[in-house]
Amino acid sequence: MKKKILIPLFAIAGVSVAAWQYHHEGNGHSSDLTFYGNVDNRQVELAFKGSDRIEALYAKEGDFVKKGDLLAKLDTEKLQAALALRQSQYDAQQEIVRRLETGSRKEEIEEARAQFEAAQIDSKNALKNYFRLKDLAARHFVSLQQADNAKAAADAADAKSRALQETLKLAVKGPRKEDIASAKAALEADRAQLSLARIDLEDARLLSPSDGIVEDRILEPGDMASPQKPVYTIALTDPVWARIYVPEADLGRIKPGMRAEISTDGNRHYHGWVGYISPSAEFTPKSVESPELRTSLSYQVRVFVCNPQNELRLGMPITVDLKPGKAEPCK
Repeated sequence: MKKKILIPLFAIAGVSVAAWQYHHEGNGHSSDLTFYGNVDNRQVELAFKGSDRIEALYAKEGDFVKKGDLLAKLDTEKLQAALALRQSQYDAQQEIVRRLETGSRKEEIEEARAQFEAAQIDSKNALKNYFRLKDLAARHFVSLQQADNAKAAADAADAKSRALQETLKLAVKGPRKEDIASAKAALEADRAQLSLARIDLEDARLLSPSDGIVEDRILEPGDMASPQKPVYTIALTDPVWARIYVPEADLGRIKPGMRAEISTDGNRHYHGWVGYISPSAEFTPKSVESPELRTSLSYQVRVFVCNPQNELRLGMPITVDLKPGKAEPCK
């Protein structure tokens, strides 16, 4: 009797275990997800910002370059001359501003005061001479013309004295605020022109924007470069990521940061993580599509790969196993 009771109990236990495995292992499948894709091929075409003749190229096809490496440069003779001109203009205007802000020197004020005092003495002497000749002309010892000439000389001396007095006042007060502001504005304009000249000279150097491999060297030294003519094609290698496509049925099991194991046909293995999940399907479904067709839609996913030895090549076919848990950072 006991044996008959034990048989149904074992059957119930077996069904329970199978149900647990079915639920926790994805309907009879492993909890890992396997997809196939390729190392993403990302390229950039590098061109000079300016137009001139190429003087030198420092990289060739197949070279590995790092961010900031000098790849090529233009003939800079005209650019250096333009920079020197802008620098001299800026320096000259800077001295003008400095002189205006400093104001009149003590020696300049003393010189203006001495000239005014000398003019005062000349004016007094000319006035005295006029009065003497005026008295003599009244007694007919000299002509009226001589008296008139003395009057004109006295007036001129007085005008010169008053002019030098104003010059002395201006020397004491110093330059006007408006003149200083105008000189400073001109200095800022020269500063901007100098900065543009420096930028133009810097743009004559072509630098690598990122780590990568030179795929094509399109131009050669002596060619005319322009912003519309690429010099190099660089395949970007930092970061390296693989592109896979995930069916809609598996999309809910994939999360950003999810751990990934990447392998190549050459039996090389790499670590990585899910870095990007496309928010939309590759082809937007029409409203008339059947449920069967909608389930065949796929979503692009980028898996970032640790590639310390630079062994992965762009476009290389790979296998990606997505596993539960967070990925560790690249070492």
